Amino acid sequence: MIEIDQLTKQFGDLRAVADISLTVPAGEFFVILGPNAAGKTTTIKVMAGLMKPTSGSVRICGFDISASPIEARRRMAYVPDFPFLYDKLTPTEFFQFTGKLFGMEDGAMQAEAERLTGRFNLGEFLAKPIEDLSHGTKQRVAIVSALMHSPEVVVFDEPMVGLDPHHTRVLKDILREQAAAGVTVFVSTHQLSVAEEMADRIGIMHQGRLVAVGSHEELQAANRDNTLESIFLALTTDNA
Repeated sequence: MIEIDQLTKQFGDLRAVADISLTVPAGEFFVILGPNAAGKTTTIKVMAGLMKPTSGSVRICGFDISASPIEARRRMAYVPDFPFLYDKLTPTEFFQFTGKLFGMEDGAMQAEAERLTGRFNLGEFLAKPIEDLSHGTKQRVAIVSALMHSPEVVVFDEPMVGLDPHHTRVLKDILREQAAAGVTVFVSTHQLSVAEEMADRIGIMHQGRLVAVGSHEELQAANRDNTLESIFLALTTDNA
């Protein structure tokens, strides 16, 4: 479960996130939409413990990310919009490194790595230095390393960027399976089609505020049955 309570993040005079409150329960697939600079990535970085909130709090599975960061993070899978990988390692070495960070036993680590790399067709790349891999292949490596430890919460920022259509489908299937198994899934994307296809609920951010939350049907009912694109544009376009 993700619990965000009156979260605000200020950078000098800029209020990037403004008093957001949101609960995403176990087993829900939640998609956050918003234009550039809406505050999505800042919100996610606070959720992941990479930034401290100016005020308010974020709890992951009951653990405050500021007060108990290790307990919160060990329950979370996080992939940023630009993942950092150790380029001199091979994917296999990176998976071992990540698994050890999460305290995984060697057998479980190897089994999960093999299962996930098989689904993402990474077999031929496992012994190559990460620095020699394409952007899309690096993205797949980052996703596998994040999911290996069977997280209770998955937080991905623009995870489909760089993936080809086949591996986008693989990722969608895996995330839907995670939600069906009771994992909380929180995904930021610019792709409205992903929200329409995958989300149990959709949040729309604009200028640091959460301006709408609901299922696709609830958003349509509240906005005269418009398409998600029309609803998004109406809520995030400033009138002159």
